[in-house]
Amino acid sequence: MAEGRGSDERPGSSSSSAVTSHGEGEAAGDYSARMEELFDDENELEEGFGDDCDDEAFVYDGVDAERVAVANYQQQLRAVLEKDDSDDNSRSPPYDVASPKPVEVGDAALQQWHGQLSPEASPVSSPPPTMVVHDDLPSEDRLRAVVHPPQPFVHPSVSRLRSVPPPSPAQSTNFGLPPDSLTPTGRHSPLSHASNISRVSSPLRHDGELTVDGETFRWTSLQTATSQLFGRRQSKAALLLGASNLGSPTVLAANGLICVGTDAGRILVFDFKQTLLCMCGNDSASRIGPVSALALSHDHTYVASGHESGYVQLFNLKHPHSPVRTIAPAPLPLVLSGKQEGHLAGSCIVDVAFVAGRHTAIISADEYGLAFYHNLGKILFVEASDTIRILGNYPQSGPTEGSSLQFRSFRRWRLRNPVLSMEALPLGTAPHPTDAYQLVAMLTPSKLIVVGMRPTPKTWLKHLREGTPDSTASDRYCGTLAWFPSIKANEGKKNDVGESTSPVIAYSWGKIIQLMRVSETKIKQVVTSSRTGKKREIEVGALVFQNCKKWVADDAVLALQWLNMNQLVVFTAVSLLVYDVRTTDALEHVPFDTSTLLPRIPKHTNHRDPESIGDIAHAVRTHKGKIFLLKRSQLQVGTLSTWADKILSCVERGDFLKAIDITRAYYTGEAPGNRNGLPDDPEERTTVLQNKLHELMVASARYVFSEDRMTDGTHFSPDGRGVDRTFIFEGLVVTCARACIAMSNYDFLFEELFQYFDNSGISQIYLGQLEAFVLDGTIRSIPPWITQRLVALHDGSGRLDLAERIIWHIEPTCLDINQAIRLCQANELWDALIYIYTRALHDYVSPIVELLPLIRKTLAFRQQTNRTSRTDPMVKLILAESHWMSGEAHVAMKDIYHFVFNGRSAIWPPQGGSLILTSDDSGTEPTYPYARLLLRFDAESFLHCLDLAFESSFFNDDDESHDVSRLWIVTILSDIISDSNLTPFDITFVNIFIARNVPKYSQDIRQPPSILQNLLISLATSMDASTREDRQLAAEYLLSVYNPNDSVFIMKLFEDAGFHRILQRWHRQERRWPQLLQSYLDDSALGPLNLFMSVDEVLALSMRGNNMTVPSSMIQKLTGALGPLLQSNMRLTAILIDKFAPALHQTALDTIGPADRRKQYEYLVYLFDPQTQLDEEDNILLHRPDLPNIDKSLQRLFVTLQCHFAPPDVIDTLDRMRNHVDWSSVEQICEENRAYGAVLWAMSQRGFTQSALLKAAAFEKRLTFDIVQTLTTSDSATTDVGDYLSSLLEIGRRGTTMCLEQSAASGLTEVILEDIWFQLLSSQLQSIHTVSTLQTSGLNDAQDAARTTVLSTLRGLVQETFASFVSISSTQAVSFPRIFKRLVDPGLYTGSSSGTPYTEFRTILTSMLESYRTDEDMLVISKHLLSRDVFDTVEEYTKEKLRGWSASHSICTYCHNSLLRSDIRDGQTDTRLVISRSAIYHKQCAS
Repeated sequence: MAEGRGSDERPGSSSSSAVTSHGEGEAAGDYSARMEELFDDENELEEGFGDDCDDEAFVYDGVDAERVAVANYQQQLRAVLEKDDSDDNSRSPPYDVASPKPVEVGDAALQQWHGQLSPEASPVSSPPPTMVVHDDLPSEDRLRAVVHPPQPFVHPSVSRLRSVPPPSPAQSTNFGLPPDSLTPTGRHSPLSHASNISRVSSPLRHDGELTVDGETFRWTSLQTATSQLFGRRQSKAALLLGASNLGSPTVLAANGLICVGTDAGRILVFDFKQTLLCMCGNDSASRIGPVSALALSHDHTYVASGHESGYVQLFNLKHPHSPVRTIAPAPLPLVLSGKQEGHLAGSCIVDVAFVAGRHTAIISADEYGLAFYHNLGKILFVEASDTIRILGNYPQSGPTEGSSLQFRSFRRWRLRNPVLSMEALPLGTAPHPTDAYQLVAMLTPSKLIVVGMRPTPKTWLKHLREGTPDSTASDRYCGTLAWFPSIKANEGKKNDVGESTSPVIAYSWGKIIQLMRVSETKIKQVVTSSRTGKKREIEVGALVFQNCKKWVADDAVLALQWLNMNQLVVFTAVSLLVYDVRTTDALEHVPFDTSTLLPRIPKHTNHRDPESIGDIAHAVRTHKGKIFLLKRSQLQVGTLSTWADKILSCVERGDFLKAIDITRAYYTGEAPGNRNGLPDDPEERTTVLQNKLHELMVASARYVFSEDRMTDGTHFSPDGRGVDRTFIFEGLVVTCARACIAMSNYDFLFEELFQYFDNSGISQIYLGQLEAFVLDGTIRSIPPWITQRLVALHDGSGRLDLAERIIWHIEPTCLDINQAIRLCQANELWDALIYIYTRALHDYVSPIVELLPLIRKTLAFRQQTNRTSRTDPMVKLILAESHWMSGEAHVAMKDIYHFVFNGRSAIWPPQGGSLILTSDDSGTEPTYPYARLLLRFDAESFLHCLDLAFESSFFNDDDESHDVSRLWIVTILSDIISDSNLTPFDITFVNIFIARNVPKYSQDIRQPPSILQNLLISLATSMDASTREDRQLAAEYLLSVYNPNDSVFIMKLFEDAGFHRILQRWHRQERRWPQLLQSYLDDSALGPLNLFMSVDEVLALSMRGNNMTVPSSMIQKLTGALGPLLQSNMRLTAILIDKFAPALHQTALDTIGPADRRKQYEYLVYLFDPQTQLDEEDNILLHRPDLPNIDKSLQRLFVTLQCHFAPPDVIDTLDRMRNHVDWSSVEQICEENRAYGAVLWAMSQRGFTQSALLKAAAFEKRLTFDIVQTLTTSDSATTDVGDYLSSLLEIGRRGTTMCLEQSAASGLTEVILEDIWFQLLSSQLQSIHTVSTLQTSGLNDAQDAARTTVLSTLRGLVQETFASFVSISSTQAVSFPRIFKRLVDPGLYTGSSSGTPYTEFRTILTSMLESYRTDEDMLVISKHLLSRDVFDTVEEYTKEKLRGWSASHSICTYCHNSLLRSDIRDGQTDTRLVISRSAIYHKQCAS
């Protein structure tokens, strides 16, 4: 969009005011430099925090030498932010690792950046800063909101006088709301139809979770030091010519100086400017092995080193070429004999440290769990070292001749007691009593040990490890610790006074991180003088260890260091975390690959040994808030980004809006991450952030509206087309508004920022974004000149709906009353007009006067068109006015009621007003004209609001001047309906209103019994069906305080009116059970379940007074209601009748009628089939039918119907009724209905197996004849063949089942098994023979296909029978040859015209053999597959086992010499090796 200056100004302002505010010659567009000034005073805060005893300053001046050239804007911005780089642009300065000064952004730097961006300052055209677009900024094109109006203005969708929501016809008649007048919540929109608010375009602000971009840690590669540490190795020729072999880095120490040990035994010492100060050691240092541990003294003058060979050396940095003291490893024989203490030869030193501030007091620990204290003193100028073992045990077995330590015992000893970490308590910036003890903390896999070296060595603490949630075995060997010394409690503040803090030790086992505070207490002790023998009491110091915090990390902790007194930096395998020790919360959590860190001794690290997994603690150090990392290829230093760094990171990207948002988040306490650099005191922090936030907004506004930025190249694309930069201005308004809301200070938002937009002619953008905050209620108070512009903006564009919405959401005192009233009156914005009158002017009568003419027009429109006017919804809003006034002054409410219920027309306003009429010019004014008019317009809504108003405390005022009461209003309403032309619908609602309020306010509304009697009659005689439930509820209210005299007459009226709920309560009280039952049956409001529950309850109650039998009158009522009950729920009806009147089952079946046999069957199913009674709805009657009590005729009828509708279920039914059934009649019924399987089952259950098989043969013969008859008849349907075939299959399988049962019980029955099997098979073969001998010449295609299907099915049935027979043919009672011989007898098959029994047997037996052969093949295939898979798996396992595991290095784990070495004794190469637990040894070392 085009951006320029406009002439649209606020009254009293001038267009030059914005220009003047910038100042003469001030470069307002230099935004990044302005940021530098804003954070100027942060330098003072951080400079006061540090170690005062160190001489060197900790200043961060370096730039990254590896940085790749980026956009010119970023280069220019960095030139401003990094001041020291401007001194020498021709080369990259050396890196400085000192404490970084916070980057400061101020007006001077702002001018500098503006000079760089301006054409005069730079001859080369450079692109301007990139403006970052955020998704959370509003856009007029894609972000819209539907704003819900204030709740008091919502028209009630359901009247309080209703018992249920009114039906749609009545509602549409009274309301007539258009479809688009509903909000998304389903409520009626409070807008008048004239305003016609739709889903208008409005900015939507997403105030989601704030994410802070940029790096959490600022990492810098120390290029100068890296090039010397990781540079190219010296060639062999160079080494021969005398060049020094520095080796590769192995370990790091950084506290005041940067010390790096190498595998050549050398130590390189750098200062924080990366200047190589010295190299400790000489060319002969490689003979004592690589440096494996390193420590720098407190005063930065001495370095102690531990080596892989077991040596410990002490160097003076003034004379670094040779060590001032060397502690050689002790020979094992001397150690075992007790003549010497010290590390054993070949023991790798894993930790070394100086004790307190001494140079000659050193502690060291090796990989085998031994720790020593070395006191390197002198006696008469002769070195006299004293070594004390403070942890660990030597191996018990001694060396053998020509070998070192015994492998087996040494190995077990080493794995059980490693030292995971060891550190001495350093001196802090404040003295503390614990300093005198010279404490040393040591961590093993099982315990934490703290030893004091002064005044005498003493173990002060042994803290055993508790159970931990370690997920892997390697976590057991993950442990580390770090001390934080004593400092002043308020260190870093201006008034640096106060007590010192106690030292804290942080230690971890696996995932558990714990803190322990150490302090001293004085105890009294009685001692005896050795010289005099006297006893005296002295105070002796004792250390107290207090557990402070404990928490669990996500992964095992590999290294931890103190970043400052409140923050711990923790390394896991995949992440880097910063914990706040005060809350144990993870302030920062960033991914970090610890595999990039340098292992302790790369070529000696066994990656399969649990002890060496994640051993990176030696490569991580912290000092004064800086993290030093020794990586595989470089040396890095990192700084935790402070709040200012995060803001400046946004500035560097040109994202000034995000910078404001982040500052606001810090102000409100919602910002994620750390709060380093901010004051701890909340009030001081709020003051600092509030000032910075205001200055950020000012600088951002100046930059956005600066002349250079308004005309720079960002407004045009490379091809010359314009670019819409509207989002910059929109985001500025939204961001500043959020900031001002957070600070509760809107001066900048409404004064300066608006003036910028107004002077530039783009105030519409400002108003559009501000509107969103107004509509959601975030900002309610706006200066009048902005309110005028907002209303005028929508008025001028014709969007009156938006103007009306603005009026609703602004505080009335901020409105231009004259402008708003004229707008509402001219455009009929009635809801907004009501709001202005009531909330701004506190005038509650004028809105009624304004709307009375509209109500008259609406009533006239109804009479002419006989339909609801479109303006009805908005006019109804005034009816709720008395409810709105519930919290206002009673005087105003009194004026409302006096006006609305005035007995005649009134003059308004009282002084100089006119007479307010309700009738036409020719008509006469009735009494109570305004109340009548409102009742005629919408009685339900008016009375609804009046019902709400009755609850106000206004009516409880006992003041004598208070002449408005509930009784007064009810009396007026009674007078109105007695002589008015209101519709019956309106009169009904007046009666409902009175009936419901009389019992609610019985102490105020006292009516004579005659009026209450007439009120009941009126409610009962109304013919409006839509209000029946409302009238019934009102009658219930009234009956709670009034007992009618003529109850019989009233009861009759209630019956005619359908007030069943009242009747039911009345009949229950009078114990009139038949009438109560009839009332339930007539009540259409009851659902089916409630109806049956009610009927069940009434029948149960009627039995209590009739010897627990149902009275005959109730039986008659129930009999007459069978039809509706069956139609409502047949299942519940059947259960209800069986529970109370079983004799009515036949009557119920007759009611259903013989024509609908399906429903009769369903009815009986509920009695005989318990599976259908498991539904939840059946449990409501708490009854299950009892089969013995059911009439036998019903049983026979059920079996008959089940044979017809569900033949497969007949056998289950007979099984359930076996003890209560007439078997002969049941068998006859089943046979008549062709349920042959049920007949055979019934005969078998009675023990007539042979008779059942004879019956089965007869059934098969009959069915076979039916099949043949169907196939040979030309006009018969072949579909019947399927039914006959299914019956044959059922008979055959049922016969097989009976034969198997008899065979299983052969010893208990007199049946000849061979005969019954022969009978079963012969009948089946007879059926096959009959069908197979059928002549096919006269059959059509369908008949021939059906014949083939029948033969294949029957042959399959015979195969099944033969398979069952073969399974029991091994018994002596059955002989397969005899059966076979009898079955192939030709005389068995009479009437055969062709074929022999052998033909059928051959076909059947061939199929059986094929089936058996197929099963055999499948078993063989499965066996081969299984055997092959198992063989392959075992073979692969054997190969892997024989292959073994490769060692991770080519040296012996014990002696650390090459695996392939020359044997001195015989001159041969000894290749005998032993591999154990992923480690490799020489044969002699393992022996």
